[in-house]
Amino acid sequence: MSGNDRDAAVRRLLAQASSRPVPPEIHAEAVRRGGRMLRRRTVARRLLWLLMFAAAVAFTVWALTARPWVEPPSDTTPPLTGW
Repeated sequence: MSGNDRDAAVRRLLAQASSRPVPPEIHAEAVRRGGRMLRRRTVARRLLWLLMFAAAVAFTVWALTARPWVEPPSDTTPPLTGW
């Protein structure tokens, strides 16, 4: 099947499909499902932001208490006395 034949076949299918009536209850169902999907996405997005904020706060609290940038004192070398 060449490219022109495929184009013609697709156009025929699209022309046939547009002549079928759509049941009216489909619109209400689609709106209901779409609203539910939007609410779920909004809740998921808010939960992710809350999780990221909690992780940032936890990291900040850990960094302030553990102070990982400070070098720990050396326990292997004895202090030098009597010089």
